[in-house]
Amino acid sequence: MVASVQGTHIVPDRVAVVGAGMVGLATAWFLQEAGIEVTVLDREGVAAGASWGNAGWLTPGLATPLPEPAVLKYGVRAVLSPSSPVYVPPTASPRLISFLTRFARNSTAGRWKTAMEALVPINRQALNGFDALAKAGVEAETYEAKSFLAAYRTEAERSVLLEEIEHIHAAGQGIEFEAITGDDAREIEPSLSDEIGAAIRLHGQRFINPGEYVNMLADSVRARGGTIVTGVTVKDIVDEIRGVRIVTADGESTPYDAVVMATGAWLGDLARQFGVRTVVQAGRGYSFSVPIAHVPAGPVYFPAQRIACTPLGDRLRVAGMMEFRKPDAKLDPRRIDAIVEAARPLLRDADLDARTFEWVGPRPCTPDGLPLIGATSSPRVFAAGGHGMWGITLGPITGQLLAETITTGRTPVELAPFNPLR
Repeated sequence: MVASVQGTHIVPDRVAVVGAGMVGLATAWFLQEAGIEVTVLDREGVAAGASWGNAGWLTPGLATPLPEPAVLKYGVRAVLSPSSPVYVPPTASPRLISFLTRFARNSTAGRWKTAMEALVPINRQALNGFDALAKAGVEAETYEAKSFLAAYRTEAERSVLLEEIEHIHAAGQGIEFEAITGDDAREIEPSLSDEIGAAIRLHGQRFINPGEYVNMLADSVRARGGTIVTGVTVKDIVDEIRGVRIVTADGESTPYDAVVMATGAWLGDLARQFGVRTVVQAGRGYSFSVPIAHVPAGPVYFPAQRIACTPLGDRLRVAGMMEFRKPDAKLDPRRIDAIVEAARPLLRDADLDARTFEWVGPRPCTPDGLPLIGATSSPRVFAAGGHGMWGITLGPITGQLLAETITTGRTPVELAPFNPLR
């Protein structure tokens, strides 16, 4: 291996990226922009974790910390119910209890504000990451949301998001919106039922088909000479004097100049030995696809039920739930049923019994709601994960800024709050 020297910083020549989701592939792609040879390794396949079946929203204006005061209002009885939008199994492990305790401590107005202010700089750059990929020839498409509606039964319900938007603005993040009536919302989106009595229309938002987008990003990495190896489990990362060595479960050992850990909800498994103490917990989300008489022109959000709907072709993807369980636990059909029953009275002419592509994926959540992006205790090993619900929105800009860190040795100001060693 040959690594170049830039000032006192040694620029790696060969980098391994562990994880073939949006964050890992975006990091690989931007490393290639700097002339670095990349190999991407994944235990399953491209977009096999949280990337494939999520809502695919590109909404940096709504990218807020997951720990928030509203979460505390659910109460113990609510989060233990299988139909709750936020679910915790009654037999939680000590590790999960520790995570939830820290999560609760961060769910205060003051800590939410601090975390929100930390996210604002990277949120402002988020769409630029997608634009950079498109400008350089990545053929994956982003769609302008001709309409983006947050719909409620009552104006009282709507006041929760209106208040949150005020706090978002106070933190320095802009988002254009207008409060409208239920009738106005139905005129924009006939797919909404008569149950909807109030709504908020958001402007300047986008969305993607996440599985399609991430696969096309993978195609671009390959077309530029990158190697993507799937079906391989990375068992260990060994930090050596002149580089790092990746050891796989089948006993293979391969040297690289640097490694990026972008393994989503499994980040802690490899990162702990490099000083990363923040617990990354799977907050599992569910989704499925249904036919609907009138496909919306953009995403539809039911915040009170925590249900996100996205038009994908001639069908509607319906997503929801925050289930704190092991990342690879089996799909629990009770969660699907809970989403169906919550969505049924709110959508018009959606055949919720004709579901396809029932899916569960593990969002990587941190106790403070902030991702882990940057160098670890080893200058050759980097973390990129813990984005919670915003791995798709923030994936490309994360990859761009982390690639800058790796190639220059300097941490961009946008990444300063996300130090993996905090």
